[in-house]
Amino acid sequence: MAAVLRQSAKYSLSGRLTPFAGPVTALHSRNGRGRTALSCLVSNQRNSSSASKIKVDLDSNTGIAVMTLQSPPVNSLSLDFLTEFAISLEKLEMDRGCRGLVLTSALPKIFSAGLDIMEMYGKSPERCGEFWKAVQEMWLKLYGSNMVTIAAINGSSPAGGCLMALSCDYRIMADNPRYGIGLNETQLGIVAPFWFKDTLVNTVGSRTTELALQLGLLYSAPEALKIGLVDQLVPEDKVVSTATETMAKWFAIPDHARQITKSMMRKPTIDKLLSSRESDINNFVSFITKDSIQKSLRMYMESLKKRKA
Repeated sequence: MAAVLRQSAKYSLSGRLTPFAGPVTALHSRNGRGRTALSCLVSNQRNSSSASKIKVDLDSNTGIAVMTLQSPPVNSLSLDFLTEFAISLEKLEMDRGCRGLVLTSALPKIFSAGLDIMEMYGKSPERCGEFWKAVQEMWLKLYGSNMVTIAAINGSSPAGGCLMALSCDYRIMADNPRYGIGLNETQLGIVAPFWFKDTLVNTVGSRTTELALQLGLLYSAPEALKIGLVDQLVPEDKVVSTATETMAKWFAIPDHARQITKSMMRKPTIDKLLSSRESDINNFVSFITKDSIQKSLRMYMESLKKRKA
């Protein structure tokens, strides 16, 4: 586990540099979906597509799309990655033939290591703001999706990777105690933004969240199951197939009833971010561009280079 996280950290902060929050889009109506600015950039028509960092395969017979994260070495959440992710998700949301999404990774032993540290080090305030807005969009679109969303977690998923999994409706993780998942921001002296916190509270409850965030805990797969951070453990080679099979019980519920219920549960959390999106971006930019934080990032990257050497 430590080796995986050390390798991850070279390229990403594992989501640990995210003390503030950003924008969201509310649940779309899949019966009368309006076209957003993002959706205008892409075509409605699709069967299967792959791009440099995201691969999407939609089975028109089942209505299930499998989105595979394929950005070596650790699926770091860079600006390019997040932009491609948002576009891919928007395309599926607009496709009436898609009812469910399985999110997984093509990389061994890692789901996603979280936010890319290089997006936050030595960048202009404008670039940092653009990056944070993209992080917000990822959460808003995934957490507010009308599709059934299942995370097929086939490796470690710290910080930002954990947030991505938490944003789904259901989480199936590989039954491997070496894989860890959690919002471990405080281990680097960073504070998780309020919408990270709220998403975890909605999943595991207030007391467990308080302990997890203060101590920056990474839970092993069995521990994550015990606290309700994930819903099911299966053999590693069965994670994706189990996720697609699990869709059946979700598809058995009328879409409109399930979507309205999901909106009822998640809308307060989404609205909380939407009401403070710009201030959240400004707060993040102000924080991340501080000399002291930039120095900490530089020292962190230097320590990783020494470890590798």
